[in-house]
Amino acid sequence: MIRRAIDKKKSLMIGVLSILVLMGFYSLVSHWQHQKNPDDSTIPTWTQLGQGVQKIIEVNPRSDERWIVVDSKATMSRLFLGLFFGVAGAVVIGLLMGCFTPFEAFLAPPMSLLAKVPPTAALAVFFVLAGTDTRMYVAMISFGVLPTLAQSIYLAVKEVPDETLYKAYTLGASQTELIWNIILRHIMPKMLDAVRLQIGPAMVYLIAAEMVVGDVGFGYRIRLQSRLLNMNVVYPYLAVLAAFGFFMDVLLRRTQHIFFRWYTHGKR
Repeated sequence: MIRRAIDKKKSLMIGVLSILVLMGFYSLVSHWQHQKNPDDSTIPTWTQLGQGVQKIIEVNPRSDERWIVVDSKATMSRLFLGLFFGVAGAVVIGLLMGCFTPFEAFLAPPMSLLAKVPPTAALAVFFVLAGTDTRMYVAMISFGVLPTLAQSIYLAVKEVPDETLYKAYTLGASQTELIWNIILRHIMPKMLDAVRLQIGPAMVYLIAAEMVVGDVGFGYRIRLQSRLLNMNVVYPYLAVLAAFGFFMDVLLRRTQHIFFRWYTHGKR
């Protein structure tokens, strides 16, 4: 039956099975590649990957630092700051567009236009306007996520039933109370869904910028090691990025489930 629910245990088992299938497929491809060329480094074996993991977590003799530590600090701080300012700006602009018709008429066209501009294509603009330090990364991520997220919030506000607003006005609610207690609480779970969908694009913008001008961070390290064909270092870095994005998604979903059970009821 379409959309028929399954129990959590079975869902977990299927999820684990999918990961095992992926790992098995990688093992098979790696085996085939090393049968052709035993010295191949483009698709490293699990042993080679283990050596790469050891390389990124041990203290580097040249810099006297652990690569994974310094790169994680740089990349994650840039990502969090960029998402924070992007989400904060999107909430304000989305609420203004959704609640007040003059703001909708004024802001909707530029938001729709800016949402179609790829931030990676505007790298040179960010270099000129913000330099090449943390401000550039934060500005790029904020610019990348803000227009699309603002539009999502704007559409969510428009979906609030008029009857609910009329009832609140009838009970004596002020405009501020209506926005804070009715509209914002109504759109919060949908806003969390929209933020979840922006994590991946935000990471793409950041890694692309780090690959071009970064002197530390995941993008910088991936670029450097890929040039040396040290794929046993590149793949673990990609796995860490994927894991970080996954746990951010899980955290947001968990927050949504805890605080907005009325929205997540019956959902997986």
